[in-house]
Amino acid sequence: MIPMTLAEIASAVGGTLAEADPDATVTGPVEYDHRKLAAGSGGLFLAFPGENADGHDFAAAAVAAGAVAALGSRAVAGVPMIVVADVLTAVGQLARAVLDRLPDLTVVGITGSSGKTTTKDMIGQLLAEIGPVVAPAGSLNNELGLPHTVLMAGEKTRFLVLEMGARGLGHLAYLTGIAPPSIGVVINVGVAHVGEFGSVEAIAQAKGELVEALPEDGLAILNADDPLVAAMAARTKATVWTVGLAENADVRAVGVRLDDHGRPAYNLVTAQGETAVTLRLAGAHQVGNSLAAAAVALRAGLPVAECGPALSRLGLVSSRRMDVFSRADGVTVIDDSYNANPGSMAAALNALAAMAGNRRTIAVLGYMAELGGFEREGHEQVGRLAAELGVDLLVAVGAEAAPFRAGATSVDRWGGEAVQVSDQEEATAALRQRLRPGDVVLVKGSRYRTWRVADGLREEAAA
Repeated sequence: MIPMTLAEIASAVGGTLAEADPDATVTGPVEYDHRKLAAGSGGLFLAFPGENADGHDFAAAAVAAGAVAALGSRAVAGVPMIVVADVLTAVGQLARAVLDRLPDLTVVGITGSSGKTTTKDMIGQLLAEIGPVVAPAGSLNNELGLPHTVLMAGEKTRFLVLEMGARGLGHLAYLTGIAPPSIGVVINVGVAHVGEFGSVEAIAQAKGELVEALPEDGLAILNADDPLVAAMAARTKATVWTVGLAENADVRAVGVRLDDHGRPAYNLVTAQGETAVTLRLAGAHQVGNSLAAAAVALRAGLPVAECGPALSRLGLVSSRRMDVFSRADGVTVIDDSYNANPGSMAAALNALAAMAGNRRTIAVLGYMAELGGFEREGHEQVGRLAAELGVDLLVAVGAEAAPFRAGATSVDRWGGEAVQVSDQEEATAALRQRLRPGDVVLVKGSRYRTWRVADGLREEAAA
C-alpha cells in the first residue's frame, strides 16, 4: 500500500484511533491473515469479527509480527487500533482513498459469468509488457477481495486489473464505486448464479453495471458473439470496442484452428493491423478471453505487432483452471476443478473432446452450485453434451450431480458408461479401476467438489 499515517487512514474510513500514534505510518501490505505479516513489514492488519474465529484475538500477534496497527470494530488493550463501525465497509473506503491518491493509475475491470479469472490473468501478463501491473492470481472479486487487491497498488503501479463478481443487482455498482475503472471488459452472460439473480436477464442487467460506471473517455470492451453483452453498448457513455469471431467485431479472430492438444491458433485482426497468435492454453474458449485481453493491451499502447507474440507467451497464473498435465502412463489430465457452471462446463467438455482426438475420454464432473430452479435442467444439459461429444466415461460426483448421469443416458446413440459416486474419494477409486494408459481426463466441478480427484491424479503422476 502507498504510505499513509494512521491519522490519514482513520480520516479516510471514518474511524477513531485507540492507543495509536497518529503519525505512525503504514508502508507495507494490508492483510487479514496475521501469519502473512513479516517483521518490519509496516503493514496494517484487518481484524474481522467472526463466528468461528475473531480477528481481534490475533491483533496483538499481528502487531508483534510487524503490523503498525490493526483496523477493527472494537479496541483491543495494548494494541494500536483504528476502530470503525464496520470493517468491510472501511476496507472499501480505504481502497478508494488510495486510488484517489494514484491519479495516473489505469484501472481495468472485468466481469462475466465465466472466464473472468483467466481473462484477468491474460490481461495482467500483456500489460506487464508495458509497465508495472497489479493483477494477483486467484479470484479476488468480491467486497473484500477487490479492495484488498486495490491496496496492493503502489506509487509505481501503472495498471490495476480487477476481477469483479456479482451475486445480485447493485453489487458491481458498489465495486466500481470503490475502484472506478477506465476500461471495462464484459466477457459473457450465462446462467452462473441464476439461482441468486432469478433470470439470465437479471444477470445481464447486473453485469452491465460495469460499463455504466465507465467515464466518457473510457473504453467498454464487449463480446460481439454474445447478444446480451453486445446490447450493453447502449448502456455506456464510453467508447465501445467489440471482440469476437463476428465479422463486424473491432478486434476479431480469423482462421481459428486447434492443435492436437486443443490449443488454439488464429490471426488477430484489428484496425491497427494483423498478427498471428498461437496460444499455449487449451480450449477454444480461450480465443474469446485472449481477444478481450488483446483489446485492453492495444488500448494501453501495446503495438499490434507485439501483441501477437505476447499473446503466444501467455501461461497459467491461477491454479485449477484448464491446467493440463501428463503422466508417465500417457494419461493426460485437465484440472479445471476450481469452479463450474453450465457455460464453463460446456467449454471444458469441448476442450476435452478436441484434445483427445482418438483417445478415450473421461469426464469427472461435480455438482454446479447456485443454479436455483435451473439446477436439474442445467446438470442434465451438461450430461447430454458430454454424451453428444462422445465422452467414454462420465463420473458424476455427489448425489446432487446425479442429473449429469440422467442427461447422458438419455442420449440414445451414446455408447459410453456413466457412474454415480457419493464423494471425491469414491470418484478416485472408480478412476483407479477404469483408467487406461493414454486416456484424457477432465476434472471439473463447483468449488472443492472435485479438486481432490485432480490432486490424486497429479500425485500418482509424480510417484
